[in-house]
Amino acid sequence: MSVAAAESGVILQRRGVLAAIGDYFWRRPGMLIFLMLLPALLWLGIVYLGSLLALLLQSFFAIDEFSGVVDRSQLTLKTYAELLRPQNVDIIFRTVLMAASVTVASAVIAFPIAYVAARYAKGYWKALFYLGVMLPLWASYLVKIYAWKLILAREGILNWVFEQLHLTWLLQAWLSIPVIGGNSLSISYTGTFLVFLYVWMPYMILPIQAAIERVPTNLLDASSDLGATPRQTFWKVIFPLALPGVIAGSIFTFSLTLGDYIIPQIVGTSHFFIGQAVYSHQGTAGNIPLAAAFTVVPIVIMGIYLTLAKRAGAFDAL
Repeated sequence: MSVAAAESGVILQRRGVLAAIGDYFWRRPGMLIFLMLLPALLWLGIVYLGSLLALLLQSFFAIDEFSGVVDRSQLTLKTYAELLRPQNVDIIFRTVLMAASVTVASAVIAFPIAYVAARYAKGYWKALFYLGVMLPLWASYLVKIYAWKLILAREGILNWVFEQLHLTWLLQAWLSIPVIGGNSLSISYTGTFLVFLYVWMPYMILPIQAAIERVPTNLLDASSDLGATPRQTFWKVIFPLALPGVIAGSIFTFSLTLGDYIIPQIVGTSHFFIGQAVYSHQGTAGNIPLAAAFTVVPIVIMGIYLTLAKRAGAFDAL
């Protein structure tokens, strides 16, 4: 009996401790939420923000011109001054222009698709729409890029289609255009643009589709009752309300294009984008401060872009 009584006493004591803990968190729900978020906050603070701060610190060092070793004895803006060299400005401009082009083209192509899906697709067709948009995201990133490299190659299926349609002259005329052309689509800016457009398109379609679905139907009915034409209804009612979705999608397409280095490495010319410059300087060149300075450029650009997007209400459509 004494053993059973002792065990029951231990159980009651344990229950008492658990009850006290539960009572403590019940009175202080904020503390419970804080403890639940603490692991994620530590991970974000130490791993993510800590690495960004370390990267930012590296950009204030410079390479010693005589020894070629990183001089960490003093902080300097010399590395940032190197970004103003013509070849580096050219890399930044090329990357931003490509990101902006991909974003605009994605919005133009994605909006009609998202509009039809939001307004007309029901049941089976809506499920098919989501499957069609999401399916490319399930495939390997590298597999998609190499598949596009084969499609765009001189012996690829796209060239074969142009030959069958007797439009080879049109393709050759396009490839002969300076800057955007090349020996074939797989080694041209046009090819890089097409692959970027394909890979990031789902990130533009889904926010726009979600934003259009939020447009109240009674606003469209009211616009029609007041005598507005379908075109006026679109530009005065639908598009302004769907614009936050377009901006939300552009956050993904613009930022992902801005920082990607794999697509330009596989499909495109030998001219560098920001991601390739970072990879080259921190790898073979060994100029870690310049690589860090290059990485600050997309951070600053996206910081400005996100601030403007927040003011436009884009975060509500994410």
